[in-house]
Amino acid sequence: MDGVFSTSDGHPFVQPNMICLFEHYAGDISWRHSEGLSGMLMVKGSPHQSLYQVPNQDAMSGPLILENVIGVVHDHFISFHLDMDIDGANNSFVNVNLVKERSLPGESPRKSYWKAKRKIAKTEKDAQIKLKLYDPSEFHMINPSKMSRLGNPTGYKIVPVGTAASLLDHDDPPQLRSAFTNNQIWVTPYNKSEQWAAGLLVLQSRGDDTLAVWSERDRHIENEDLVLWYTLGFHHIPCQEDFPVMPTVTSGFELKPVNFFESNPILRSAPAFEKDLPVCRPSASS
Repeated sequence: MDGVFSTSDGHPFVQPNMICLFEHYAGDISWRHSEGLSGMLMVKGSPHQSLYQVPNQDAMSGPLILENVIGVVHDHFISFHLDMDIDGANNSFVNVNLVKERSLPGESPRKSYWKAKRKIAKTEKDAQIKLKLYDPSEFHMINPSKMSRLGNPTGYKIVPVGTAASLLDHDDPPQLRSAFTNNQIWVTPYNKSEQWAAGLLVLQSRGDDTLAVWSERDRHIENEDLVLWYTLGFHHIPCQEDFPVMPTVTSGFELKPVNFFESNPILRSAPAFEKDLPVCRPSASS
């Protein structure tokens, strides 16, 4: 599509072919029961048919979504067990922290700038990450023994998208079982018996066989066979549109190469020619 811009004297001008629109299939438009958050909403009864009948709305445990029906507020958490093996089994986890620096007096008209500081995690507790908006980082899994031609270690980074943290007390029984939600990122040495973040038998667990318990041992994780755990989460406050079947909600995360390729791999792709592209035309009128 064309882009419309403004000249220095305020007149518009058109720059052709500036915007590309890509269509990505994301499932049915309303709801489904696979490959997305959807399903039947958990509810409970209420004596009230509307909020006008509720004397103290602050005391309600959830929102009224239908006459005599309260939607239960809840969380969704999904833990991803990522056995990375970047160019081999010996990997390291790097926290690439974005930090602000002040310019020296007289050095620049700029007052501040930011740069990236890399810190390799030595033990498991070094790699327990709570995401913070104003203390940003990138999180790389690298192979320190495999270098690019420029001397950068080959790696991949995880790009978080859906993030939430549990609001329950850490000693609350449900939170003891789901203590993997205490951090959004964990890194552990590979162990074939450590497969399930909330333990093997979750509903019968007392929280003694979870990712949080394993990671508390603070094992060595530099240049080891590692597993990266990512916790994706949602808080859900139900609304009228969620009843009786919730619309689909989607999210996820990305794994992207960081110095894994010697250059942009797309450069090797064959060019697209007009004859190869689909052509959409209005149907002929009869």
